[in-house]
Parts: sequence; structure tokens; C-alpha cells
Amino acid sequence: MVRCPRTSGRLKSIRRWWSGQGRGAYPQATRLLITADAGGSNGYRTRAWKLELARLAAETGLTNTVCHLPPGTSKWNKIEHRLFSHITLNWRGRPLASHEVIVQSIAATTTRTGLRVMAELDTNIYPTGVQIGDAEMAALPLTRHAFHGDWNYAVHAQPCPAIPAPRAPQKPVPEWDHALLSDPFLTGMSRQQLSDLTDTLAVDGDFKRGRPPRLAFPDQVLAAVLHLRVALAAEPLAVLFDSSRTAMHRTLLKIRTLLKAHSIVIPPAATHPPPSRPSRLGFEP
Repeated sequence: MVRCPRTSGRLKSIRRWWSGQGRGAYPQATRLLITADAGGSNGYRTRAWKLELARLAAETGLTNTVCHLPPGTSKWNKIEHRLFSHITLNWRGRPLASHEVIVQSIAATTTRTGLRVMAELDTNIYPTGVQIGDAEMAALPLTRHAFHGDWNYAVHAQPCPAIPAPRAPQKPVPEWDHALLSDPFLTGMSRQQLSDLTDTLAVDGDFKRGRPPRLAFPDQVLAAVLHLRVALAAEPLAVLFDSSRTAMHRTLLKIRTLLKAHSIVIPPAATHPPPSRPSRLGFEP
């Protein structure tokens, strides 16, 4: 069992264990099972954690299978019962005056059932605030399990990108034509009809209270139409509209609520081929 407070430190501890003990104890191993908390630096939403896992898999040749404990259940982790509880008992009442005392107290922990602990101080410096982009995440050799794929997944032993370093200014990449998203073939309505739909919903939905929305209201409506008509999920929509997944989820919920309030239905393309029209705007096929 290994423990370290930061993402890079935790993976470094796993590397150290594999090089020093794991490889010798399990020479035929091809997979490594890692249990992790739901949040923190090794949480299931943390991009740096997954990228470091991919680097570890590429270096060791092992497929890293990760199972995150559900939120609020970190005490279910075996390391809490088999290691941490005994360490706490061992240093109970002892002043932890220095790193040396802490490391020695951990290393001296034993039990009658055979627990032995190895401990050393990690003096490395790990950078914070590293940004992992969508391109780096898309390139990861990661496979989600059928059961709760967000919490259970495997990172395979394939080459993967390194943690990105600060990049020098580059020439801007030409932007793609955003107008393609409102193509009548995708939306099932003409651009004028899409504009009329936006105007209808804007009466109740295009308000200015609170924080400014990440998307202009016409883009919010367009995203919801694409979601309902061609079943685009929030994740790809967030990429297409340069938004975040969380903001896109909020946007889709908001527009679907407005559509329901106006009794407007956007039928899916699979069940109602183009041209399909919102039901209460006076459009005729």
C-alpha cells in the first residue's frame, strides 16, 4: 500500500514500490489494481491523475485498472483499516516534532498478524496548477468499464503524451466555421425558423441576472436542439461550443425546461426525418 498527498507523488510512490518490491514479487504480472478515493488529487474527475496513470502504464508495461470508491465512502478503502489505523495507534501520544520522527514512527509500526511498514520522506517538489487540455485527455489509452465507467476504468500500456509544459506562443489555428452547427440538415429547421425559436424562448430565458453565461443565448438554444435532435451528449457539445461540461449540462437543462414550458417538442432525427419542426411556432413541413 502506498500513500502520498499529491497526484505526482502518489504515482511516484507506486513506481517506487513496483521497482523495489512489486516487480520481484510478481514477475508475471501484466495488470495493476489501484483503489482510490472519489475526490482529491486522485479523484475520478482529476485529469492530471489519469495522465500520470497513463505515463506509469507506458513506463512499466502494466495495465492500470483503477476503482474509485463512491463519494463519501473513502473509509471503505482497505488501507484505512490495514495500515492507517495501526499507524495512528503506534504514534498516539507521541509529539510529532519533525519529519524524521513521523517517518520513523510509521516505519516502526507492526502488528502480531505480520504487518511491516516501509517509510521514507519524499522531498521532491511537485508543480501545482498544471493544465491538461482536451487533446491530451482524448489521446489517453483509457477504457471505461461498463459499470460506473467514471469510477472504474483501465489505463493501458501504450505510449501517451507527457504532462504539457508551458508552450511558446504559436500562430493561431484558423477557426472552423461555427455556422455549420446550424445547418438545417442537423437542426431540422431553416436558420430563420431556428432564429424564431430562439426569439420565442428568449422572452423567459435570456436574462442577465447573476454571472454572465458562458454561451450566448442563441448558442444555448442551438446546443439544446442538437442535443435533442441528433443525440449529441454534453461532452462533445462542450468541445464544439468551447464551453465546460458542467456549464453545458446546466445549459441543456435550462433550455429543455423552457421548451417544456412553451410546449415545444424537438423530435429526434431517428424518429422524424428532416424536415422536422417545433410544434407551436406555426411552421409547416
